Amino acid sequence: MKLHTLFLALSLVFLNSCKEKTNTSGAKLRVVTTTSMITDLVKQIGGDAIQLEGLMGSGVDPHLYKASEGDVSKLVDADVIFYNGLHLEGKLVEVFEKMQQRNNKTIAIGEAIDKKELIGSEYFASNYDPHIWFSVENWIEVTKFVTEKLKSIDPKNEAIFETNSAAYLLKLQALEQRLLKTIATLPVEQRILVTAHDAFSYFGKAYQFEVVGLQGLSTATEAGVQDVQNIAKFIIDKKVKAIFVESSVPKRTIEALQAAVRSKGSEVTIGGTLFSDALGNPETNEGNYIGMFEYNVNTIIDALR
Repeated sequence: MKLHTLFLALSLVFLNSCKEKTNTSGAKLRVVTTTSMITDLVKQIGGDAIQLEGLMGSGVDPHLYKASEGDVSKLVDADVIFYNGLHLEGKLVEVFEKMQQRNNKTIAIGEAIDKKELIGSEYFASNYDPHIWFSVENWIEVTKFVTEKLKSIDPKNEAIFETNSAAYLLKLQALEQRLLKTIATLPVEQRILVTAHDAFSYFGKAYQFEVVGLQGLSTATEAGVQDVQNIAKFIIDKKVKAIFVESSVPKRTIEALQAAVRSKGSEVTIGGTLFSDALGNPETNEGNYIGMFEYNVNTIIDALR
């Protein structure tokens, strides 16, 4: 049996055998998350009161991620699954949507953001850009949303979730102030961010950056020769000092872009590696959302200034 078929079969077995759950037993709530950003967020809120497993580690591209047989077991055994939604987890969308139609076991954090605040895209399956975490204001709303969901599913630990969430919200608000202070050191006309794929539009909207991605919103979309040539011309015309690799995307496309600029008699440096669709290694500062965002901003500002 193919893995995809196995996954669907097991999911359907699960759907036919379970109803909406509220954890009233003494056992810890079993929570499964998809991307590392969501794993970090749920960890901040749930703390030791939950049993948490994340499917995707550092450097993993959620657009292309395929579930393993071990992942199937984790999903079926979970009390609740938090995923991004907005078609970020492209290979898992069908399963999550089938689950969601039958019970509240799966929760898409994208639902926390008012559709008026989402960035539209005619090129993405959901018609919305799924990279919502690159606005701290969005992440504050997601934090509140996840807190309420955990409280409703596991009411015996409501006080723990409330306390942890309140502390984390203060940290996010402090992060936003630090970011604004750092970004203010770069003139608006120099705020042009060229990256491997179009993951930073919410960042651009929040912090007044013009954002250009070589690939589309999904890394499943390949950049063509003409795309490279057009953006190379843009870099030269705008006198962009640096372009950026992403940790979860092969660097060859950005290196090709740098070579295209060079072939036209100009130079652009590779300003560093940004974390886009995944956090850094857990033992590093970039292994959590706050450290990742601060690292990204410092890297961008240092390279463009």
